[in-house]
Amino acid sequence: MTTNTTPAAPAAPSVHRRALITWLAVYPAITTAFALLGPHLARLPLPLRTLVMTALVVPVVVYGLMPLLLKAERRIARRAGVSGRPGSR
Repeated sequence: MTTNTTPAAPAAPSVHRRALITWLAVYPAITTAFALLGPHLARLPLPLRTLVMTALVVPVVVYGLMPLLLKAERRIARRAGVSGRPGSR
C-alpha cells in the first residue's frame, strides 16, 4: 500500500493581512479605472457606471493583482519567518 505525501499548503495569511492585501489590490485598480474611464462613463446612470467599473476591476484584481500580491506576501513572510497562523512564529 502506498501513501500519497504531498507538501503541506502554506498557511493562509491572517484575516488582517488578507484585508490589507485586498485593499492594496482594489484601491489602485479602482483609482486607475476611474482615472481612465470616469470621464467616458460620466453620462451613464450611477448603477450602470458601477456595473461597468466592477465588471472591469474585479477580474483584474482577482486574476491579476491578488495572485501577485499573495505570492509577494508569502515570500516576505517566509523571509521574516512569520506564519499566517495566529500565535505561531
